Amino acid sequence: MFSHSFLLIVNGYVNSSFTMIGRHLFVIFFLLIFVGSAQQNNVTDVRIIGAKKTKSTFVKKIVQVKKGVPLDSVILLKDVERLKRLPSIAHADFQVFTGENGEYNVVFTIEENFTIIPFANIYASSNDDFAFRIGLQEFNLLGRNMILGGFYQYDTYNSLGINLRAPYLINNKTGLAVNYKNLTTEEPVFFDDTTANYKYNNKGFEVMGLYEFNFENRIELGFSLFTEDYTYLSGATSASVPQFLNVDKHLFKFIYNYDNVKYYYHYLDGFRSMLNLQYVGSSDTNLPEFLIGFNDFIYYRRMGSKGNWASRLRLGLASNMKTPFAPFTVDNNLNIRGVGNTIDRGTGAVVFNTEYRHTLIDKNWFAMQGNIFIDGGSWRNPGGDFSDFGDRMNLRIYPGIGLRFIHKRIFNAIFRIDYGYGITNNAAQGIVFGIGQYF
Repeated sequence: MFSHSFLLIVNGYVNSSFTMIGRHLFVIFFLLIFVGSAQQNNVTDVRIIGAKKTKSTFVKKIVQVKKGVPLDSVILLKDVERLKRLPSIAHADFQVFTGENGEYNVVFTIEENFTIIPFANIYASSNDDFAFRIGLQEFNLLGRNMILGGFYQYDTYNSLGINLRAPYLINNKTGLAVNYKNLTTEEPVFFDDTTANYKYNNKGFEVMGLYEFNFENRIELGFSLFTEDYTYLSGATSASVPQFLNVDKHLFKFIYNYDNVKYYYHYLDGFRSMLNLQYVGSSDTNLPEFLIGFNDFIYYRRMGSKGNWASRLRLGLASNMKTPFAPFTVDNNLNIRGVGNTIDRGTGAVVFNTEYRHTLIDKNWFAMQGNIFIDGGSWRNPGGDFSDFGDRMNLRIYPGIGLRFIHKRIFNAIFRIDYGYGITNNAAQGIVFGIGQYF
């Protein structure tokens, strides 16, 4: 509309002042000035330097700076942060060069990660629990940051799983994830102040649609079909608690993820929140349908040049049924380091983890961090009320120390060792090994 009005003004002026030939020349002159002025801030070329395995076409697809659009420094900075979040990229930066006509060439420089990564989670505690999960993941399949992985788990029994996640499969906002799992563990079941041990199996698949609204906000929406199998092994029994169950279930899931964390290699700064809502339907009243929701609030802060403070608060609630198969668990690898393998269950959870990480060694490709932490939480008993969160029998606090060994050129190559020591009732102690930061 502006250009049309401009032409009308110019034509009106020259019609009253110039001959036909002079009028045409005058209009052309003004058009050249106007077009040149309108395009002087436009991007004429976008180049990618440092991409080897990652496809340059993929990088250009997901950044917002495009050829032919006006240059915007805010968008440029967000594009760099977006690239740093990709598994395939360890670090990213940009340069802007002015062309002969006052237009701009944008160059993104990236440092790639090695992205075929083995992983392992191992833990042992004073309760004689021992379990591990090992696997292999490719985080940059086909050079397009698709993730393909599989794992083997030993936790009294053998388990396996495979997953594919392609967040930009359809376009620069829309993707798909598909997972299959066959998990078997020995699980404690709590009822009438007693405990029984069951062999538990969960087998099924999940399909999720992924959508990115903007740089900070993403959602996932999907469903899964699975079968849960409980077989009694040992311990207490009750006429009201079946010793064998084989139940077909279905699940609908919604995840909303807000992420405003800035990345500089292994240092993080900012806030992240992830909301997870699920409806689980069941074919057996012994494992009835239920709703479950929880939110993780995570805050990172840089402390000087070598320190990083990290905190996570999880708030969760589920349908408050009096069942021995409650969905929230107290577990080494999920929430409280050193506590043991699934030592309790509940229909609500409040968990707080906080730790200070300090870099002891920081070289070109390697870093080592030491950390001190406090993990704490409380649970609502199945069929109980909110006062259960204040019950000292449900409260668990575990301070501890740990080490991180970090390869700065391999995605998520952080080998962690944590030792947690309980200071509340009936506390345990234990060592938890894993790949990646705990949160």
